[in-house]
Amino acid sequence: MNTTERFLIAMLVVFTLPWLAWRLGRTEHWAPLVVVQIVAGILLGPGVLGVALPEVYGFVFTPAVIQALTGIASWAVMLFVFIAGIELDLAAAWRHRRESGITAGLALGMPLVFGCGAALAMLAVSSGWMGPDARPWQFVLGVGMACAVTALPILILFLEKLDILRRPLGQRILRYASLDDIAIWGVLALILMDWERVGRQAGFLVVFALVAWAFRQLMRRVPEADRWYLALVWLAACALAADWAGLHYMVGAFLAGAVLDGHWFDQARMDLLRHHVLLVLMPVFFLSTGLRTEWALGGALVFVAAAALLAASVAGKLIGVHLAGRILRWPAGEASLIGWLLQTKALIMIIFANVLLDKQVITADTFTALLLMAVASTMLTVPVVTPMLARLPGALGRSS
Repeated sequence: MNTTERFLIAMLVVFTLPWLAWRLGRTEHWAPLVVVQIVAGILLGPGVLGVALPEVYGFVFTPAVIQALTGIASWAVMLFVFIAGIELDLAAAWRHRRESGITAGLALGMPLVFGCGAALAMLAVSSGWMGPDARPWQFVLGVGMACAVTALPILILFLEKLDILRRPLGQRILRYASLDDIAIWGVLALILMDWERVGRQAGFLVVFALVAWAFRQLMRRVPEADRWYLALVWLAACALAADWAGLHYMVGAFLAGAVLDGHWFDQARMDLLRHHVLLVLMPVFFLSTGLRTEWALGGALVFVAAAALLAASVAGKLIGVHLAGRILRWPAGEASLIGWLLQTKALIMIIFANVLLDKQVITADTFTALLLMAVASTMLTVPVVTPMLARLPGALGRSS
């Protein structure tokens, strides 16, 4: 078989197996399709399929096929992060700045502290968790932030599924997650700061600020149909410039979206674009992510690390939001509801971990543990939150 045929076999598997497992297994309540796709990517990776059926794995996933999948996955995730940046509603967060600042700060800070503690424990057990190009502080901060991440795009999907996205409670939760999103990418930029190329990186930020101002003036003056095309040009240029500066193309993709105003684009079309990216492109990213998993330190140890990271992530998020609820005098039960929704990980954490792996801040074993943690975290959300919503109907209408 030639490379094209092997590539098409891989694509056939990517779009067939997860959908069949999701539909026939009726997993929607506890594992939406995106989670099933992530799990399928892990199972098709070298740590599972590569060990169980090495001939099959080697036949399909040749270096040329993996390279083609990686190219599609890179563009897919840039689009996804770009859309997440556009959908940030900083104006709403500013209008409710005291409540949003307290909640977002504690919801991010507590799991960050807990996650850093888990990272230090991992280093005490083995140095094999830390990548060859990382300093200890980069590894600890990177793993800690991975535990603190809230997956804003997946959170939007869950809020839609639970029918609370457009209600006051849903908008509150989006405000908190939006502020945390900004902090996450800011910390990532700090971790990736290359002190040997700090001048280039500082120059990128200065030039980006100036060009972004000019680009915003242009976007205001063109019709909406042209804005969609110009936005894609802007995305590619920012991703390229950020990667050239050493900050990774994903940081550039997020910045490209964050400086654009969401109201410049029709919301229904933006929702459709996000849906289509998830449907058509992101499954390839999930597969390419699974192809990067490894179990070199031993499967049992990786699962133990994943469990510790999950505990740090969930406990930290719930404790942080409960503290915010006490300060802001929320009604009983509301903090638990919000905390469980904000602990959703999935895509953004996986993207975050991919960047850390690309820059060799973490090893493939740490990446695998973080991936398992993200899957478990996301699978917990809907089953836990659904009965809470039934018990707390009054929370749906509270805007602060």
